[in-house]
Amino acid sequence: MRQLSITLSLLALLQNLPAIAQVPESTSGISSDYIQKVTAAKWMTNFSDGKFYPERLLSRAELASIMVKAFGLNKREAVNKGNLAIPDVPRSHWAFNDIQTVLKTDIMKGYRGNEFFPNQKVTRAEALAIFAQAYGVFQFPDDSVNEILASYPDAKSIPAWARKAIATVATEGFLNTDAQGNISPLKPVTRGDMAYVLSKYLQRQQQQPETPEVPIIPNSPQSP
Repeated sequence: MRQLSITLSLLALLQNLPAIAQVPESTSGISSDYIQKVTAAKWMTNFSDGKFYPERLLSRAELASIMVKAFGLNKREAVNKGNLAIPDVPRSHWAFNDIQTVLKTDIMKGYRGNEFFPNQKVTRAEALAIFAQAYGVFQFPDDSVNEILASYPDAKSIPAWARKAIATVATEGFLNTDAQGNISPLKPVTRGDMAYVLSKYLQRQQQQPETPEVPIIPNSPQSP
């Protein structure tokens, strides 16, 4: 009886201990490893409860903020231009500076009346095209674009304006698809989708070779 009492006490103690913060696997198939990489780089962040919520959809304001962080857009010369008048993004908006930055650098575009629609959700085609715009869209000829995208079952559903950009992302190995290989360009993009693309881009950056050092030859005359 005493042993049972001790066991129950231990269980109660363990239940009251704080849980170890972990990033769960995404139900969309996005590995927690990708999420941990982008949060460590501070390109994306967890919510106030410590969770990432990979299934949540991205808004245009959120995507603007992510692009500024991932590509250092705030360091580009165009940012020094005067602020733009955006009726639906007042200076008090949490993403005001980031939205100004993506517009000034032409990474994202506004709509009629110079509105930005910061809360509007973003499709995968739009998100991939915006990412490619910041990364640098490869100017493939149309035949090459068609050849690159031909292996994806739903390639015909990619909007014409996004085909070259998505071909760029696919060529660079940044593109995630579903189990059938579909790009699903018209579906809303999730936080998990964006974490995958950014983690692959981050991995590419880390693999860049460093500038080799010139070996020093003993007893050799120094250059002037």
